[in-house]
Amino acid sequence: MKWIEVQIKTTTEAEEAVANILYELGVGGLAIEDPNDILAFAKNEDDWDYIDPSLLKQDFEGVIIKGYFPESEDLIDKIELIKQNVEKIPQYNLDKGLGEVTTTEVYEKDWAESWKKYYKPKKIGEKIVVKPTWEEYEEKSGEIIVELDPGMAFGTGTHETTTMCIRALEKYTKPNSTIFDIGCGSGILSIAAAKLGGKRVVGVDLDELPVKVSKENVKLNKVSDVVEIRRGNLLDVVDEKADIIVSNIIAEIIVDLTSDITPYLKGDSIFISSGIIIEKIDMVVDALSKEGFKVLEISKMNGWACIVSKLEKDE
Repeated sequence: MKWIEVQIKTTTEAEEAVANILYELGVGGLAIEDPNDILAFAKNEDDWDYIDPSLLKQDFEGVIIKGYFPESEDLIDKIELIKQNVEKIPQYNLDKGLGEVTTTEVYEKDWAESWKKYYKPKKIGEKIVVKPTWEEYEEKSGEIIVELDPGMAFGTGTHETTTMCIRALEKYTKPNSTIFDIGCGSGILSIAAAKLGGKRVVGVDLDELPVKVSKENVKLNKVSDVVEIRRGNLLDVVDEKADIIVSNIIAEIIVDLTSDITPYLKGDSIFISSGIIIEKIDMVVDALSKEGFKVLEISKMNGWACIVSKLEKDE
């Protein structure tokens, strides 16, 4: 099957916004090339089997996002909408960078095989190891394996924001915890929360593709008795209360979420928020403080931040 690759040259800051534009137009697959990620891998000899050395020779210093769309009658209209929406990104106080949109024809088999060779088992927390379904891995004592097949959806678990969220979940998840994963993507955080001992986990995503992939990965990891995936906008489809809410989205949405989140948290509850570029830490911290959250810790990795805060209130 032939697909059209739509490539957008942008910035780390606008990465999530561009991804959301593609999701809203029914993207069939997503790949993100961030030079910060590539340089971080290059510094570690153990990670060389993750990288095609040609990636280190890119002329463009920003982020390249590639979305894959099947050939269709409305494809030209979709590409035009992508261009228009990318141009509007500065309206949200985000730097879109070059914002260049180009297209290339690719074949599904070639695309699938090209990215699979870079996706290997990787330990991203003290316990959690993310393993693609097609790779062999010998589990070590104390490790918890999360198997993923992102299919043609975003969320392999190797991004810094995911790593920091996983590490926070390892620290704060308790055996009786109820956890909400808002913006669940491939379902990796929901699955990890369940495997770390969470009693009940609800994952929510607005887009049909991530919901489908999340449900498949939940089943694959045999945690369907604990994890429920719902399609909806943020907390609109949630009517329970959680001990932990984790949301790996973007700073602006985290700020909006903060003003609505209190009724969905139990007393002494934890809010793990990520997808935040370092320059916007203060903006998120200010929003949390206004809503009565106490910041417990701020983690940083390669230009990204994860903020763990606590809501102290009566039941």
